[in-house]
Formats: sequence, structure tokens, C-alpha cells
Amino acid sequence: MHFKGKVNSEQCKICYRYMSRGKLIIISAPSGTGKSTIIGWLMKEHPELNLAFSISCTSRPPRGTEQNGVEYFFLTPEEFRQRIDNDEFLEYEEVYEGRFYGTLKAQVERQLEAGQNVVFDVDVKGGVNIKKYYGDEAMSLFIQPPSIAELRKRLEGRGTDAPEVIDQRIARAEFELTFADKFDKIVVNDDLAQAKADALQLVKDFLTTSL
Repeated sequence: MHFKGKVNSEQCKICYRYMSRGKLIIISAPSGTGKSTIIGWLMKEHPELNLAFSISCTSRPPRGTEQNGVEYFFLTPEEFRQRIDNDEFLEYEEVYEGRFYGTLKAQVERQLEAGQNVVFDVDVKGGVNIKKYYGDEAMSLFIQPPSIAELRKRLEGRGTDAPEVIDQRIARAEFELTFADKFDKIVVNDDLAQAKADALQLVKDFLTTSL
């Protein structure tokens, strides 16, 4: 790992972590809370964290220039079901009949052994299950809206969803918020810049703490 300019003690600590096994960062949130924005910012603006998404599997065919082992591992539905039967997935979902997405345990292990800190952008149930599987090797982070009313305002402000779709998203968000206390840390996204800073500090603290 190379840093531009002067290397401070905090970067040295993080760099030291990369010489050994990586860790897992699990991030969940209701739709419209800013989760993807925060994850994207962490990965783009803070390369010193050595964050990487795990390469998932899917049973859908490749699109465009997608390559096996790059964007996804492409499996047939039969191969996917066989791997489910073999308990090879850390988490998976059948989004509709025959269309699966999932994360192989072996792939996560390869990335951890390579020193990568693996990021999971998952729903609340998946987040809780991954945390249970990896324990102290993982930090689970819940991004929470300041209120349901503010979340509805944000979703309506997007102008991309019909009112009934927004109602469905709000109902799901109310359900997902009941899982917040099952996560290690909570960041309230009332102000995006502050939420980014809070998430960054939590990730740094976790990565520089010995198991």
C-alpha cells in the first residue's frame, strides 16, 4: 500500500492491518437513507482503508462486457441451488423464481486472506446474519434516517417513484428500523457531511483495533 505525501501514524496503523487478515464492514439501511452514497464516498475518497466489495454470484446471464469473476461469478440456477444445498453461501437471495444473488464464503475468505477489508451493502436480515457468522471480525453499521417523515420527504423529492411505491418503501423502512439495535453502531444521517465523517471514524477505529 502506497500513500502520497507524508504518511501519518493513523495511516501506518491502517497499513499494518493490511499485512494481515482483513476485516468485514457490514452496512445496512432503509432505502433513501444515503447508504450507497456513504459507501461510495468511503471507497473512493479513502483508498487507505483498502475497502473492497466481495464479488457476488448470480444466476442471471452476463450483460454487455461483464466477465465471469470480475463483476460477478455467473452460475446457472441449477449450479446456484447445488451450492445452496452444499451450504457454500454466506448469504443469498432469490429475487424471483430462478434468479439468485449471493455471496460465497470461499470468496470472502480469499479476500480477507489477501488483506482486503470486505464491504457488504446488504439488507438488515443479511447484515445481522453476516455479523453472527463472523463475530468480532465484522463491524455492522446501520445508517438511520432522522425520522420517517424526513425519509418520506427525501423519497418524494427524488421524483422517481409513484406514491404507492413510496408507501411500500416507507412500510419496509419502518420494519427495517426495528433491527437497528441489533447492529454494532448506528449513524443518523441528518446531515450527509456529518454522517460521512461519523462513518469514516467508526470504520477507522474498527480497522485499527486488534482482534
